[in-house]
Amino acid sequence: AYEPLVLARVIQEHKSLYFLDLGEKVIEGRVSGKMMHETLFSKDFPSVGDYVMVSLQNDFSIIHHILKRESVIERKEAGKSSDAQIIATNVDKVFICMSANENFNVRRLERYLAVSYQSGAIPIVVLTKVDLADDVSPYLRQVQQIAFGADILMTSSHAEPYYDEVLAMIKPYETYVCIGSSGVGKSTLTNYLLEHKVLDVFETGKHDKGRHTTTYKALFRLKNHAFIIDTPGMREFALDDADLSESFKDIEDLSKSCKFRDCTHTKEPGCAVLNGIDEGLLSKDRLKSYHKLQKELIYQEKRRKLKLKAISRH
Repeated sequence: AYEPLVLARVIQEHKSLYFLDLGEKVIEGRVSGKMMHETLFSKDFPSVGDYVMVSLQNDFSIIHHILKRESVIERKEAGKSSDAQIIATNVDKVFICMSANENFNVRRLERYLAVSYQSGAIPIVVLTKVDLADDVSPYLRQVQQIAFGADILMTSSHAEPYYDEVLAMIKPYETYVCIGSSGVGKSTLTNYLLEHKVLDVFETGKHDKGRHTTTYKALFRLKNHAFIIDTPGMREFALDDADLSESFKDIEDLSKSCKFRDCTHTKEPGCAVLNGIDEGLLSKDRLKSYHKLQKELIYQEKRRKLKLKAISRH
């Protein structure tokens, strides 16, 4: 349908410059003038993981089309913008990396899970740096309480056998992405899967008091023809779109027994969710986080609609 254009995959992006994998070689490229002129939102530009159709001009290329994305990992752009920022596309599984130390944050994990479920990819929680924890069981227990149905793996850069479980997850021709905050071990995991060091890793110590090393997104091809995407650490992870029905399945299941269909789980009589808190089935912090993410998604949707109205006027 796109002849005589050539298929390529975006493996890196640097502002308006892209690095594209043609299979036998990697070349640089930019989007066509038409795409630049017609694109309204930043997420509609090519991103790491995208399959694109390009025209070749010696050792350079022009991107004309982005093929349909099978999955999209995205968040709201930092700051006041209402635009979505794509983290990776066409991903089969998401390695959500959480370190077993002071950097561990169950509320952040809830956000990662909600975005992963919405994307269409399968989330896998990777508890990293387990060698730094005197007792890893409290971290594991917290993950198990909210990551319903998701596989949970453990890794340590000083205990190689831990990586066997990760390697067993890697299937040929599938694409994986590592996401998480700064210094949790995403690049260490990527280097191990690549079987050689391509990403710098700085020791951040037991308390992760260091700086992240990955400054841009990059896709790598593994020996078994699978792909791994490494991403920069994300201190802020505001939601653009998310699936709370899966990531908060405990609340969703309890809500089915609420007296009122439109129960907000705040003060209504006969609320099964509030009763669940009284009975110790659910924590107050868990419900508070659920309400917070709901409000965040509603607010983001309103901002998106306002922007579309403003664009339509022009």
